[in-house]
Formats: sequence, C-alpha cells, structure tokens
Amino acid sequence: MRPNGRHTAGASQLSTLRIWATCLLLLSAVAMSPTTAKAAPSQAAATTHVYLLRGVLNIFSLGLDTIGARLEAQGIPVTVANFVSWSSLADEAATAYKAGRIKTIVLVGHSSGATALPDMIAKLNQLGVPVKLAIGLDSVFKTRLSTGAERYINIYIGDGPGEPVRAASGLRGKLDNVDVRGSGVGHITIDKNEAIQRRVIAEIDAAIARSRGPGGPIAQPGAPRAAHSAAATAPARN
Repeated sequence: MRPNGRHTAGASQLSTLRIWATCLLLLSAVAMSPTTAKAAPSQAAATTHVYLLRGVLNIFSLGLDTIGARLEAQGIPVTVANFVSWSSLADEAATAYKAGRIKTIVLVGHSSGATALPDMIAKLNQLGVPVKLAIGLDSVFKTRLSTGAERYINIYIGDGPGEPVRAASGLRGKLDNVDVRGSGVGHITIDKNEAIQRRVIAEIDAAIARSRGPGGPIAQPGAPRAAHSAAATAPARN
C-alpha cells in the first residue's frame, strides 16, 4: 500500500525539528559550562600571591576568607592566616620570590592583622623582597610604617578603634590613609562590607596590572623620602 504523502512529510518535519532541538540543547550546555566560561588566569595573576592576615582569635576577620575566595576565582593564589604567622609567612614569601615562583606580593590585614603589616613588610624588605601593595583594614594601636611597600593603603574608621598609619622619616613608597567614618561600617564588619571588599579587590587587580613594570621599592636607611598623599600625614586622633 502506498503511504500517505501528507503523513510522511509531517513525520519528516517532526524528525528535523527534533534534531535541531537536540543541537540547540547541546550548544546551550556548552555555553553554560563553567569550564568554558571561566577565563584562564593571566601570567601576572598566576605569579602574584596575596597574604591575608586575620585579627585576634581568628574568628572576627572572616570577611578576608570571602575576599580570598573571590581572588582565587580570578586565578590569583592566596594564603589566609592569623596575624601571629606574619614572620613565617614572610620567610615563605621570600623563598618563593627568590625561586621565581612569586613575582608580585600583596598583603591584606584586618584589625591586628593590619597592625602586623608594617612588621611583615619590614622583614620582607630586609630579605631583599619588594611588596607591591599592602592594605590594612582598621589597624588598631598606633601603627608606624618605617619601610615601605610600593603602595600602602590604610582604610580605617576615624571615630572607632582604628588609627591612621604614621610614616616614619625616610619612608619610601606611597602611603594613603582612608577614613571611612560615617559609611556605616564598624570595626568587626569593615572586612565583610561589600563596598570595602570590592575596593580591596579592585586595588589588588590594579596592582597586578602595574606589576608588569619594575618591582616595588625596598626602603634603605637614610633614603630620600618619597612624596605621599596628604592623608598620610593626618594628625593623630585624640
């Protein structure tokens, strides 16, 4: 018996539509695949290492973990540790730098972790290792910077426990004190604030972009003092 021509044509069209639908589903799956959507990290990012120092008791600076996770998602290696580890971390960073595994060193600290940053920078400088960027979040006590990173940013709450960082005579590198009083953040929340986290990550990204140039300065005793922002010499809070 001769098949019905209309029925045959309809079946053929249905089969074609099914094939096209299958192809579209496969293409959509490929487009949404995380492995294809995620860009490979740049060489500058891969040879950067960011050390994030938590404050006292290791439980009040968990915003640094979030920052670390976001940086790792960009392909930037990170280490998150308590501030008491700053000396051993400096030794590790120096070893990796001299072996060529790290080319750009960035430090971030919150509370006591921020207070420890000048000591870590000084030790790295003594070991002949430059620090590209250091960011302190509400450094407590009276913190003094005697040797420098290429750039040091101290984000603090002027009417809270945080303090502006003082520049010692002969400091090389740029020091910026950024007072965020009135922004609604507190000492315990500054590291968890979305806007602060975005700024920290943006500053790190900018430092990595600059890292294609010469490394940061290493302070030497008696070296001429480099210009820095007026905020760096803000008067002490009473």
